[in-house]
Amino acid sequence: MAKRHAPAEAGERARLELVFDKPYLLGALFGEYDQNLVAIENRLGVYIAARGQKLQIEGEAEAAARARDVLQGLYNRLAVGQQIDTGAVEAVIAMSAEPTLDGIIRHDVSEPPKVMIRTRKKTIVPRSANQGLYMEALGRNELIFALGPAGTGKTYLAVAQAVSQLITGSVDRLILSRPAVEAGEKLGFLPGDMKEKVDPYLRPLYDALHDTLPAEQVERRIASGEIEIAPLAFMRGRTLANAFIILDEAQNTTIAQMKMFLTRFGEGSRMVICGDPKQVDLPQPGASGLADAVERLEGIEGIAVSRFTTADVVRHPIVGRIVAAYEGPNA
Repeated sequence: MAKRHAPAEAGERARLELVFDKPYLLGALFGEYDQNLVAIENRLGVYIAARGQKLQIEGEAEAAARARDVLQGLYNRLAVGQQIDTGAVEAVIAMSAEPTLDGIIRHDVSEPPKVMIRTRKKTIVPRSANQGLYMEALGRNELIFALGPAGTGKTYLAVAQAVSQLITGSVDRLILSRPAVEAGEKLGFLPGDMKEKVDPYLRPLYDALHDTLPAEQVERRIASGEIEIAPLAFMRGRTLANAFIILDEAQNTTIAQMKMFLTRFGEGSRMVICGDPKQVDLPQPGASGLADAVERLEGIEGIAVSRFTTADVVRHPIVGRIVAAYEGPNA
């Protein structure tokens, strides 16, 4: 069991109380062995004491208020049928420190998210303010560029939205693609047929699919052609109509490749282009097609650009710290 420590004395202190009217939700709220309470205590430097349906929070005034908002937000999510896990707890803690667009008032974490994506296996909600804006853009715009570091949910949320629209019949096909560029190492000759040769490059897309659809449905829809996963080179010469099209690792496209891909756009389609402009693995020096496209197209009607930072990393918390160390002022 994780240890819980009272915070050290520092600054103006406060003692706040929360009372919950649905005690059957408190087991999920606290987590196994109170792991959710421990995470909030450790991240915010507060002390939380549970007594029946009441929680007392003690700590510096601002930290105690954040802890109260986080706990209320998690409870409200449970009350409307959403599930919470350690990732959700970390995300709500991070969101409690995010400013709103005016940069003054903290992002309101006490209310359940107003935007969500429903798939066969789960209902997905935003885990940061930027993810919320991205999910809104996915439902509204025809072409979206998603830019930012690994672990921010760019591709995962795009695949989830695509699966949701495929299930509801909004699109007829789901097309997932990425350039077959090796990340800093030469793999040499790969055995097998064409599918077996390119599958290692496309594995992250398969992983996202299996997280949103049962495995048998993924295989059946791939076999029927409803879902197509192919390297970027296979897109040339096609017009993709009534499809949800996702290009992953787009920073590894050349300008010519990006132009080719963008002009595949057909009637009734949506397109999401995901990538991290700081992680270009092109074998030859030159401009990335992703950066060039964003510079040319940002601001055009129907095209949205969503930008993520290290604060939006929703993998294990250490991933956010690793990304920050590589991209911080001393990088």
